[in-house]
Amino acid sequence: MFQSLKARLSRPEQQDPGIRAPAWLRAFVRGDEIWLAVLAAGIGIVAACLVAAIVTAVQSLHHILFAVEGHDVSGAAAVDPWRAALVPAAGGCLMAGLGWLLARLPRLSIIDPVEANALHGGRIPIHGSLLLVLQTMLSNGFGASVGMEAGYAQAGAMVASKLGRIFHVRRGDLRTLVGCGTAAAIAAAFDAPLTGAFYAFELVIASYSISTLAPVGVAAMTGVGVMRLILPQPSLQVGFAGSLGAADYALVCLMGVLCALLGIAMMRTVALVEAVFNRSRVPVWARPVVGGCCIGLLALATPAVLSSGHGALHVGFNAYYTAPVLLALIGLKALASAISIGSGFRGGLFFASLFLGAMLGKLVAIGWMLAVGLTIPAVVIGIVGMCAMATAVLGAPLTMAFLALEVTGSLPLTIAVLAAAVVSSITVRRVFGYSFATWRFHLRGESIRSAADVGWIRDLTVGRMMRKDVRTVRDDQTLAQFRRAFPLGATQRVIVVDQADRYAGIVFVSDAHRETAETAELADLIRLKTKVLLPNVNIREAMKSFATAESDVLAVVDGPDRMRVIGLLTEQHALKRYNEELDGRLREGGLL
Repeated sequence: MFQSLKARLSRPEQQDPGIRAPAWLRAFVRGDEIWLAVLAAGIGIVAACLVAAIVTAVQSLHHILFAVEGHDVSGAAAVDPWRAALVPAAGGCLMAGLGWLLARLPRLSIIDPVEANALHGGRIPIHGSLLLVLQTMLSNGFGASVGMEAGYAQAGAMVASKLGRIFHVRRGDLRTLVGCGTAAAIAAAFDAPLTGAFYAFELVIASYSISTLAPVGVAAMTGVGVMRLILPQPSLQVGFAGSLGAADYALVCLMGVLCALLGIAMMRTVALVEAVFNRSRVPVWARPVVGGCCIGLLALATPAVLSSGHGALHVGFNAYYTAPVLLALIGLKALASAISIGSGFRGGLFFASLFLGAMLGKLVAIGWMLAVGLTIPAVVIGIVGMCAMATAVLGAPLTMAFLALEVTGSLPLTIAVLAAAVVSSITVRRVFGYSFATWRFHLRGESIRSAADVGWIRDLTVGRMMRKDVRTVRDDQTLAQFRRAFPLGATQRVIVVDQADRYAGIVFVSDAHRETAETAELADLIRLKTKVLLPNVNIREAMKSFATAESDVLAVVDGPDRMRVIGLLTEQHALKRYNEELDGRLREGGLL
């Protein structure tokens, strides 16, 4: 059985699915954006059902393992100390066992929606996605301080990618459908269609256009509608009918800066925890055990550090906390989240950032009230902090502004939240440079700053662009022999190889026929002796090589060791191919 599972997982997923929709139906979807919106509605239905199933499963785990009522263990008034200490440790053991098993199976490719749209044209593997959702459910269900948004978004995007490939949609449409899946999942989880839609626009599609508005909007609204029918969730509603004066915006901007700094500190702490584990001798698969034990110890102080913090957020908005309590909640929750992520539990920081921002807002409101007086309710500053903190982590200011609008229904407060989110976003970009998602890619060596489609740039390699019909000569030829073989006008350049057919350089025919070259040897005219391209180099790296070599042409060799010439590439042809591909992508995205 083990060998059978290993054999099945070792098969690479096909780029095109085995099941395809009928040709006439594929033609409808590919030819009319209305049918693409209909497909997006279907994605919204399936995504909402998956979110409902995940929520039910996680709530059941909380109810059974922690013996609490309600929707999230973090909002419980109290948890039995032995449960608070042992359940996260047991979850760490379970994650460690799963990690040990996976280490002995072929590696599953886990591609999240942002990476899929940035590098893979919206293609998301099913097996890896299911594994990520399972790990996220186990992590959150056993109390690790991680959010479920990663699991929700992955489930919705996985369904969207699969359906898009079944209908064989274009690359641009597949990326849009992946955005539809995440929009529906996030909208269903938060009961907030605008938040879900702009989550997709800002984070997963990385652009907004009229052509993407209809499918993404339909998916988000469908997801919310289906979720309300299947499993109504308590949504955070905070009333605010007043307005903010000009003086209040000083506090709003301060909140933006403070939330950005706290977000950066939390992301740095995640890296610090990972660095500590890397220096230790604890195997990678066993690290969740250590992390689970640490989370259990923190949970003895307060249940708010457990799970995503969604329940604690609901309780915290209505509770009165003193400044020391708020400081303790912020410190413990930030540490628990960093330990959870850094030790190998799966999940996100979105939910945790909402809780941390809200508590920071209430803390700052207390200090501001004591210093200069507060003219607006403290809960308003909590909303501002919640959204500014989430912006620091996610890098999506409009998403957070719409979340504030859907939570409060107050336009003046939404404008204040947008101002704080912009300040937070600018501060993070200037001080740190990354959101949490893109920074994780940076740690892995990926230079991805957003979900903008750059995968086609990596696919546009030198091997695809080069000319293979190159002319070569031996380096032991005389200059007279070279002139007879290559008269003026025959070609512009000739590649020189040595006796072992290894690359030796390039000779320009015009140089060989100049009067000043009458007494020169052929070896004296060889240029670019060490400047070459490799076939797997992409267009971006190739253009850097042209600039470094200060040449508009370079030879292509099969490798740095063999140095056998396999082609030739000019800078002009590379730019032409780049512009052709760019025009094609812009047309697919409806931008041309």
